[in-house]
This record gives sequence, structure tokens and C-alpha cells, in this order.
Amino acid sequence: MSTHLLPTYNRADIAFTKGEGSWAIAEDGTRYLDLGAGIAVNSLGHANPELVQALTGQAQKIWHVSNVYRIPEQERLADLMVEHSFADMVFFTNSGTEAAELAIKMVRKYWTEQGDPDRIEILTFEGAFHGRSTGAIAAAGSEKMVKGFGPLMPGFRPLPWGDLDALKAAISDRTAAVMIEPVQGEGGIRPLPDEDLRAIRALCDETGALLVLDEVQCGMGRTGRLWAYEWAGIEPDVMMVAKGIGGGFPLGAVLATDAVGGVMTAGSHGSTYGGNPLACAVGARVMEIIADEGFLAEVRRKGALMRQKLEGLVASHPEVFESVRGQGLILGLRCHVPPADLVRAGYAEQLLTVAASDNVVRLVPPLTITDDEIAEAVARLDRVATRVEDGG
Repeated sequence: MSTHLLPTYNRADIAFTKGEGSWAIAEDGTRYLDLGAGIAVNSLGHANPELVQALTGQAQKIWHVSNVYRIPEQERLADLMVEHSFADMVFFTNSGTEAAELAIKMVRKYWTEQGDPDRIEILTFEGAFHGRSTGAIAAAGSEKMVKGFGPLMPGFRPLPWGDLDALKAAISDRTAAVMIEPVQGEGGIRPLPDEDLRAIRALCDETGALLVLDEVQCGMGRTGRLWAYEWAGIEPDVMMVAKGIGGGFPLGAVLATDAVGGVMTAGSHGSTYGGNPLACAVGARVMEIIADEGFLAEVRRKGALMRQKLEGLVASHPEVFESVRGQGLILGLRCHVPPADLVRAGYAEQLLTVAASDNVVRLVPPLTITDDEIAEAVARLDRVATRVEDGG
């Protein structure tokens, strides 16, 4: 099929025209059980009636005015995010990449305002993914992301994932910030142990470095808490979020304390579309639903159920699967075979999954997935594994 689109994706030859909860429906009417959720974006499922109502209700009022005026819907969502997080202030973006760019600017502006403009180095970690802008790829530093796009923005120092000794050796009173995902998504669904995140917070406190968390993929209820950092009982200074906070509508944000966010004065940053009334009306409804403790308890229960069933799947197919990773409903199957083979085999079983690094198949279904759908998903994964074992 010919297309005029830039060839930056290896797209599957499937087009979806409708969605219902955990199901995506193709042009020919075939129903696919969606364990990808638009890569952890459709947090409340496809065409969620409450989000449709929030969007269409706002669409009949006003769509866009720009940030040169007050936007009540934006203020409401910011109030909700501050109420349910460590933050004192919020800036809205359209994506996680834009959130990463602001977080980097904010850190460096903070140290300039502290009278130390040369304190620019940000420590990051191997396997990280912070977006695809030039700043974000420099932060991640992996060859597949940066090759051909130099010169890179200076001031980033990637360290081995999970190596606290390396971090202790690298961090100093010259470190501007430590930037890390509590659970790596693209990096292979690798959760950072709670004790490690507590140790990183303590190292930042000792040296004065800021702690920047990237919860673009693992935040917004995905781990069973509203924010992944809550499991460790710590708080960051800055946090990037996106994906699930809009439930499918493009929305991102940077959350910050007064001390750090307050350095971004009028004219220091901006966004034409960021925080528009449509996005924020939807985001506010998403926040109201997911921040409810009863909802989060269900995510934890369903995550445990799904993990239990996946452990059985791994035991049944030891030649295909090595182990299960993750927390809540951000789960991964580490494989002995190329993950892309399993993703492709899934299409024949009407199952959608997403590959990740470190030989992992990512499973990030809508947080609203039912127990019956979890059972059906694992049954289809079982058939997918059998297809791969049989060479299909």
C-alpha cells in the first residue's frame, strides 16, 4: 500500500476504525484484544463513555484560546494534580517529549538562579527513554537513538541501570540533577527497587542535586498507585508525565515544587497547544477516576491476577519465555525468542502487544481490563507461544 507518510515506523498492515474498552476493531470488523493500549495511553480503555462525554461537552463550548489568557479547565486540572501529588505547580504540554524538554530547561534554570550556571550535568541511566527530541535522545544516550543526529546536547552522563555504586561515584555537588524512570518502559519493563529509589533521593539530598522522575509511562495508576514514586515513600523535585493522563487525548505535564518550578518566570517557556481546554477537560475526568483509591486497589488486584497467570504461561513455555517483570498493569515477558516474532504471531490470534528493549514483550492493557479479559489475554498468549514454537 502506497503512502506519503515519513517512513519512520514499521507499521503492521492493520487499521483500526473503532474501539470498545479493551478491544480495538479493525476495518474488516475483526476484534483485537488490546494489551498495548496505544503504548500505555488509553488508560481507561477505548471510547470510554465518561471521557467521550467530557470531550464532547467541552467541544461544544470552546476548543482553543492560547495561554495568553486564563484557561479554567487547565486551572482545574492543575488543582487536581497538585492535590494528588508532591507538586506545587504544573505546566501542561502535548507529550512526554515536550515534558522532558521543559524538565531539562527547568533544572538548568534553577541552578542559574542559584548563582551556579555551570552546574548543568544531569545523570541518566542506560536503557532510559525520555522522548525523541534532540535533548531527550542526548539524555538517553543509546546508540540506536542518537546515531546520525549529532552533535548532541552536552551535559548528560548515562550510568549503568541499577548500579548504585556507579551513581555514588558520579554524583557530587556539581551534579545538577538525577533523571530516572521508576519503571523503565521502552527499556524493557525494568522496575527500580524501592530501596534504590530511596537511596537516590538520599544522595540527591546530600549533594543538593535535584531528583527528576520520568513517569510518562509508569505513572497515572499504571503500577497500582497513582504515581510510581509513592511505593518508595519519597518525593521528587520535578516529574514528567503524559500518556495515560489524557486517556487517549494528547496531554503531558511537568510537575514541580515551588522552589524549582518557580524559576520559570513569564517568557521562559511556552506552548501553543499545551493545556488547551479540550485536553484538560478530558484530563480532569481521567484524574478524578484514576485517583480514586478504590480504582487503584482494583488495578493492584488485577495486576496481581495477571502476573499470576503470566507466571503459569512462562512455566508452560520455557523455550519461549524466561520471566515476568513489572508491577501492577505495566508488565513484561522477557523472551528467549525475538519479541517481534511474538508481536507478529499475536495478530493471528487477534491480540495486540508491544515490543520493548532487553528482549521483552510489553503488556500495558487499559487499567479497566476485566478479569475475564485477563484470562482471555493469557489464553491467547498461550496460543501465540505455541505458534512461535511451531515456527509460525
